[in-house]
Amino acid sequence: MPDQNIINNESDEEFRIRFRTWLEQYYPEHWRNPLTLRLRGQAEKEWLAMLYEHGWRAPSWPREHGGLGMSLRRQLIYYEELARHGTARFIDFGGTLLGPTLIRFGTSEQKSSHLPRILRGETLWCQGYSEPNAGSDLANLGLHAVPDNDGYVLNGSKIWTTQADSADYIFLLARTAQTEKKQDGISFFLADMRTPGISVQPIINLQGENEFSQVFFNDVHIPAHNLVHQLHKGWQVARSLLGVERIVNGNPHLSRKALAALDRLLNVTNQRESSAVKLTRARLACELHNAQALYEEICEAAIRGEATPEQFSIMKVVSSELFQYIADALIQFGQGYAGQKEAFRHGNEEIDLHQIYMLSRPATIYSGTSEIQRNIIARGILG
Repeated sequence: MPDQNIINNESDEEFRIRFRTWLEQYYPEHWRNPLTLRLRGQAEKEWLAMLYEHGWRAPSWPREHGGLGMSLRRQLIYYEELARHGTARFIDFGGTLLGPTLIRFGTSEQKSSHLPRILRGETLWCQGYSEPNAGSDLANLGLHAVPDNDGYVLNGSKIWTTQADSADYIFLLARTAQTEKKQDGISFFLADMRTPGISVQPIINLQGENEFSQVFFNDVHIPAHNLVHQLHKGWQVARSLLGVERIVNGNPHLSRKALAALDRLLNVTNQRESSAVKLTRARLACELHNAQALYEEICEAAIRGEATPEQFSIMKVVSSELFQYIADALIQFGQGYAGQKEAFRHGNEEIDLHQIYMLSRPATIYSGTSEIQRNIIARGILG
């Protein structure tokens, strides 16, 4: 386990090397460089437990709550090294979203009950925001929480809930009052996924995966102490959830991996000398260079405390749409392999064009659609 005093007194570069060395020594090889793999369920718990046991868990959490208490710059280095090493993606809603929220808004009971288990990787959380009629417009919630003698009764549903089928708990927004301003009648709750009345229906996507689900609440009773912060003030809690994730979502690392897959494809199909291929490859490489430069510029602004919401939105639009452009090129130059649903092998190379393409499709939807991001950009820049 790394010594906190050493970490706090070392330079950023020394910290980077220390974390890089640890990843090279301990990260499971069979989880490396999987463009489409996302750890879930027991595998995610094992990874989070490993981080905890070796002292690398919860970089953004204050030390008094068991985290590493890193500066934003150090957190960015932390995530850059994870991407550089080719670690599998993992959600960790408990560590990245709920934990910091409970630290800020939670009661002593909520903190002592949930934070240690999140740190140890014992519990996984999912996020209950979107609904069938409240996607981009979250204030239009239909899930209602009605007070009873010792708590609340929930009725309604959530949709596009990531990894709900493997989550132990859910944090969610529910309407608790009808107000003129819709955001004022929303509250933030915690719920055990094993509570009677909660059911999960996986949604099978075009790739044949069930990463998303619809979660139904049928007369679900939750205790009063599962309310986070004040009644009807959940919107304030929800808006505070996004921290370093807003920056991480703009990291063009998926575009970088997709471009590397394109290079491998062009090599095995002998298309390197085609003028059209050269032009497309050069354009995508320039776009990736620009996206990386934008990411680094906004990271520096965030470290100085000067980054604006519209800058985060610009970064998200650029990185997610570039990922799609590169995936489109993979299909365009995939020749006979483009129609295969499975990975194809050529010598020592194995490339799954279908998975990369399907992974790129929702990139412009999750964490705020490109249309919503452009609205934020327009309001912030044009007024």
